[in-house]
Amino acid sequence: MELRQRALEVLRLCDPEEKSAAALDMYAQAALISIATETRLTAPPADTLPGRPARPQLLHHTAVARRSPATPEGRAVLIHAIAHIEFNAINLALDAIWRFAGMPETFYRDWLRVAAEEAKHFRLLRDHLRRQLHHDYGDFPAHQGLWSMCEKTADDIVARMALVPRTLEARGLDATPLIQHKLRQVGTPDALAAVSILDIILREEVGHVAIGNHWYGWLCTRDGLDPVAHYAALVQRYEAPRPKPPLNEAARRAAGFSEAEMRWLQHG
Repeated sequence: MELRQRALEVLRLCDPEEKSAAALDMYAQAALISIATETRLTAPPADTLPGRPARPQLLHHTAVARRSPATPEGRAVLIHAIAHIEFNAINLALDAIWRFAGMPETFYRDWLRVAAEEAKHFRLLRDHLRRQLHHDYGDFPAHQGLWSMCEKTADDIVARMALVPRTLEARGLDATPLIQHKLRQVGTPDALAAVSILDIILREEVGHVAIGNHWYGWLCTRDGLDPVAHYAALVQRYEAPRPKPPLNEAARRAAGFSEAEMRWLQHG
């Protein structure tokens, strides 16, 4: 199996169960996989990327309703939204593998690990939805903000590393403890079970953001770019969202954000 071609094939799969299983299978076979690092793969039609199921219905992020986690329905909406983020995160990792040629082999192996862990997260959340909240992935509308940034940065690997893992995904480091606090206040068995799942996700997402930070720094060094100044320029160019306080400073530092980057994030 050649990793980058297989990543593109899995990215185009529409069924969430099939896609997440395939991502986990790729990682299980990592030791046997070859990587054609220099091959420039032909992009398929844009409307086939990523493969996605007929449901959930995709809306603009401002049109997706929020509900209180104090009710079972509200908790189902919340867990569904996080599951959708994790499903998109599988796609983001797979896209980084196939799209960008000419990187070190460890780049592709790092993103294979991310794809597999995101698949695990998606499955944990979907199973929770089904078993404890009597819903399934697709039952509620969702938005496509993560993939939109993926499309905007398709031709710029530096922007992709800057604005997907270390911007959009890093927002999860900030948001997760706040979500967990609300769920602990609810205190029901399903809410507390969700807190435990989010513990796993938060721990592994620190590693994913660290991978984005590592490769962003590596690319800046390769290209002679100042990481902080170039990041600020990319945020403006691609209209990337700024993080909303409070920042999870401990998690962000564990993920490799420098003190200069933390100052910029907090004060601009």
